[in-house]
Amino acid sequence: MPLNSDQTRERIVTAAARLFYNEGIRAASVDAIAEKAGVTKKTLYYHFRSKDELIAAYLESRDQPTLDLYARWFDETPGSATDKVRGLFAEFARATDTVKWKGCGFLRTAAELANTPGHPALKAGAAHKKRFEAWLADALAHEGSSNAKAAAQGIIVLLDGAASVMLVHRDPAYVLAAGSVAASLVELRRAAAAE
Repeated sequence: MPLNSDQTRERIVTAAARLFYNEGIRAASVDAIAEKAGVTKKTLYYHFRSKDELIAAYLESRDQPTLDLYARWFDETPGSATDKVRGLFAEFARATDTVKWKGCGFLRTAAELANTPGHPALKAGAAHKKRFEAWLADALAHEGSSNAKAAAQGIIVLLDGAASVMLVHRDPAYVLAAGSVAASLVELRRAAAAE
């Protein structure tokens, strides 16, 4: 049964995502992606004008699932906003404590493409980080946190830093330490608002 155009495009993005994440953006060739997707290079280029466009599509495909995962971790943690932030980091520590984890795909892509400002994948990564920040600010505000936007910015810095340090040391204690700092940030803002 032949695949329709949307299914073919999805197969290409899925194959690219696996190779980009496992091998790196630059190391994964278009030939390897086409082979893994079971399509010809011509078909791949029918759906994506360039490898750069495919890299952006890879990140865009990871945007909502990543946001959904963090939202689930936050929502499923009982307690206050402080507890939920600590729980988010605890779940992240568990998720990253595996040999299969190779870092945040958004950060790794940004690092590989740092010398190409304006690259469509950098725009997709920045859009994801802004969406994550907006979601976190809304979630914190809903939990009663004051100045939730500033708290969300600080937490994102800690989370991305924890991802980087985890990649270097492979020790979830660093993620949990960042979670404690993030929880303290939320608690300090709550205490300041109560005065």
